[in-house]
Amino acid sequence: MIIITGAAGFIGSVLAGALNQKGYTNLILADDFEARPDKGPNWKSKKYDSLLSREAVFDYIHQNAIEIEAVFHIGAKTDTTLFDKAIFDAQNVAYSQRLWALCAANQIPFLYASSAATYGLGEHGYDDNEEEIGLLKPLNPYGQSKQDFDVWALAQEQAPFYWRGFKFFNVYGPNEYHKARMASVIFHAFGQIKEKGSLRLFRSHNPNFKDGEQMRDFVYVKDVVEVLIYSFEHRTQSGIFNLGSGKARTFLDLGRQVFASLGLEPAITFIDTPVDIRDTYQYFTEANMDKLRKVGYEAPFYTLEEGIDDYVRNYLVSEAFI
Repeated sequence: MIIITGAAGFIGSVLAGALNQKGYTNLILADDFEARPDKGPNWKSKKYDSLLSREAVFDYIHQNAIEIEAVFHIGAKTDTTLFDKAIFDAQNVAYSQRLWALCAANQIPFLYASSAATYGLGEHGYDDNEEEIGLLKPLNPYGQSKQDFDVWALAQEQAPFYWRGFKFFNVYGPNEYHKARMASVIFHAFGQIKEKGSLRLFRSHNPNFKDGEQMRDFVYVKDVVEVLIYSFEHRTQSGIFNLGSGKARTFLDLGRQVFASLGLEPAITFIDTPVDIRDTYQYFTEANMDKLRKVGYEAPFYTLEEGIDDYVRNYLVSEAFI
């Protein structure tokens, strides 16, 4: 059996679908299913053995540890505009620590979602060097919660015999329809273009970047879940790994490709970055992917153009799920 937390969410549900495609149907899906009926299309078509609430996971592991092949801990509170640290401490840190302890006690492989938000403004670069992780300075409580757990995990003497944490960069793709403001820029760009025929991007408030030339490492969710499954099936080095495309691209590149995938000429203007996120806005991120490559992952990643084209044409246009 394979447990997936956050299974009704964006990445968790795509992971469940990808596992199904590879023949894994003995899945235990964990999430707050009743609280978010709008997430139903994400998971209802998946093949699985059981549905669990978030809190029921712990008893389930206690009772069935010998049968559990791995825990994918994807569920988390991900709102970067929320500043209530206590919520993140409970849902992202303490909850993850309890799962880690159970997996360590029962020697269950543990693969979890960290975040590129831990890198803050990138003062120390974007290398997944575990000796320097403690130096990172996240810009918001969400990023800090992911940082706190990474640091805690690295300090543990009792650990699962195999574990990996993944610093997800800017993930986009199908099944993020429910994420509202926190959905990817590609999702919002598509909506704006379909509604108004034009796209508004955030103006730069940093003199080192021109409007629209802010750069992020955008990674397609299909690549993300391929890495997760590869890491489950090839249990070599434990540790914390970047998970991005390895190539920073501008928001202008992104916007132009969404127009191209819709067969339209670009019409892009700029608006001020909202005040509530302006001081914590990342102007550049780019994952150094050497560490993952060195442990054997060789598959190519979608380019930004390839990923957006697949997402727009095969999912967004028809509101399809994966």
